Amino acid sequence: MGEGTGSDLKTLIVLLAAGAVAIGLVVFFALPLAQAAVAALEPGVGLKTAAIWSFGVTVILFIVFALVAGDGLVGELSVMLGGFFFFFALIALLIAWVF
Repeated sequence: MGEGTGSDLKTLIVLLAAGAVAIGLVVFFALPLAQAAVAALEPGVGLKTAAIWSFGVTVILFIVFALVAGDGLVGELSVMLGGFFFFFALIALLIAWVF
């Protein structure tokens, strides 16, 4: 019973040290990349650019919805048109807000 305890403790110490080194390397290499990304995105995206991206995302999303809906309520044109305009406005505002 006491024989495996020392080996388990050594294994735990080695794993914790390896995890600390891995986290340190990730922070060391990711921090400059994150700063560069923040600097590149500093001006932000305007509402006009967000609307363009939102239109593309919404069209692709509703094509997928139409393909998988079949004969259900979600496939009805009136529901899809209302949902399209709602999603378009929501996604455009969220893109402009986040980016």
